[in-house]
Amino acid sequence: MGEKNPELPVQSGAVDTHCHLFLMEVEPAVAVETAKAAGVERLICVGVDVETSRRSLEIADSIEGVFATAGVHPHDAATFTGTVSAGVEELLHDPRVIAVGECGLDWFRMRSPREDQIRTLRAHVSLSNESGKPMVVHVRDAWDDVLDVLADASAERVVIHCFSGDTRIARECVERGYWLSFAGNVTYPKNEHLRRAAAEVPIDRLLVETDSPFLAPQALRGRDNTPGNVLHTLDAIARVREEPLETIVKSTANNAHTAFPGLR
Repeated sequence: MGEKNPELPVQSGAVDTHCHLFLMEVEPAVAVETAKAAGVERLICVGVDVETSRRSLEIADSIEGVFATAGVHPHDAATFTGTVSAGVEELLHDPRVIAVGECGLDWFRMRSPREDQIRTLRAHVSLSNESGKPMVVHVRDAWDDVLDVLADASAERVVIHCFSGDTRIARECVERGYWLSFAGNVTYPKNEHLRRAAAEVPIDRLLVETDSPFLAPQALRGRDNTPGNVLHTLDAIARVREEPLETIVKSTANNAHTAFPGLR
């Protein structure tokens, strides 16, 4: 792949289901305008704590085609108090806040104790089930535990953000009815296991994201990622599935609207 995004008709309808516009060096409006020029019609700006969730909602309110989430990242799980939970719950009443999260478990960086991460993830399951809004789940080096918590807490609508597992884990998630969102790291040479998983996942469970400004695709490694680069991920998935790019764009966009009913 070259440095330019794969070419698609403008207004192709692609959806970046996970980006952090509030962390980007460029203004959110500029990033969104550039993404739309590349054919990305909808973006979900994902909060990682109450403050950034509020900021995500402000961006969604000010820019057409942007939606927000509200939640607390596992790195900050130790700060998840009743007051914080109430702040997330309040944000979830807004129709432009279409999901709970980013939440989950991260046994790699361990910036919050395990017990706090598990407690906070359980609380997010409750917020998701009560609100009817899907939860966006971060998993790093914690697959068995996160799947156990989600099952035990009876999570109803789950989107696995930046899927990093193998085909076995992908099959387990699909059997549970979860959606799997693939990011720019599916393009990295070492991540053949991700490409195998992307090739095997049923097409109606596939989502794509950028996680901007993180995880720039291989052709742009070393630079800040941007929502328009979701086309690189779409192209990589189309190649490993041996399906037309337009098919993957349309299917993942349709799936995004199914996974996130508030997306419109």
